[in-house]
Amino acid sequence: MYSRQEIAAAIVARLDPATCRELAANFRASKSIGWFAVDDLLPVKMAYTIRDSFPAPSAMQVRATLRERKQVAAQMDRYNPQAEEALFAFQDPRVVEAVGKITEIKSMVADPELYAGGLSLMVRGDFLNPHLDNSHNYNRSLYRVLNLLYYCSPGWQVENGGNLELWPEGVEASQITVPSLFNRLVVMTTGPESWHSVSEVRADEPRCCVSNYYFSPDPVGGQAYSRVTTFRGRPEQPVRDLVLRADAALRQTLRRLNPSGFFSTDHVYKRPRGK
Repeated sequence: MYSRQEIAAAIVARLDPATCRELAANFRASKSIGWFAVDDLLPVKMAYTIRDSFPAPSAMQVRATLRERKQVAAQMDRYNPQAEEALFAFQDPRVVEAVGKITEIKSMVADPELYAGGLSLMVRGDFLNPHLDNSHNYNRSLYRVLNLLYYCSPGWQVENGGNLELWPEGVEASQITVPSLFNRLVVMTTGPESWHSVSEVRADEPRCCVSNYYFSPDPVGGQAYSRVTTFRGRPEQPVRDLVLRADAALRQTLRRLNPSGFFSTDHVYKRPRGK
């Protein structure tokens, strides 16, 4: 098994100074959604080991609504320890520091509670509609600023679907497709304009992703805001768009009435005592 320290060291080694300069330039050149991608992030054997540690879909929690359909896991002590080591490698201070230098986002911290993070797995027919992420962390003390997505499905092709889509000019405009290629890390901002989605999976193989969020006292763009996760329909889904807009408006109203939240979530890591 690879420890989180070993995996983190491999990530930092891949983010050498020349690579970081190139990634920083790509990030600055992005439109309203700052993002960059790193291919061949880890040694191949390490990447395959992480993929092999994923639980079966039947062992994960199912999210199936008009907004999304996927399998997720955040209660990591229930699964192969290698999966937890891989997940928390991205929270290693060395990795947080390296990503901070690329993005120039200050005072970032990782999220040991895995609020909306963890493992995700998508099979044929699964999808994630265009959305803006929740603005804050679990206890609403920090802003969500970055999403780190590590893809680990060997042989994944663009035509398989399940690709990340970025909508820098909004859902009414065209999107940027970022293929969910094996051993690729994508880092993107999660700010007030960061519309993103995942296209429907069209392959029989599962699309696997290790997901982490970073948080900061200051929001992306510098303007304070508060928002629940907000979904939209795709351009070809006008009826779904109306339903999801109404859903988001209702939940946002409830947030304003009770900032501490009407809704609880089980998508956090409730650590066993002493761990």
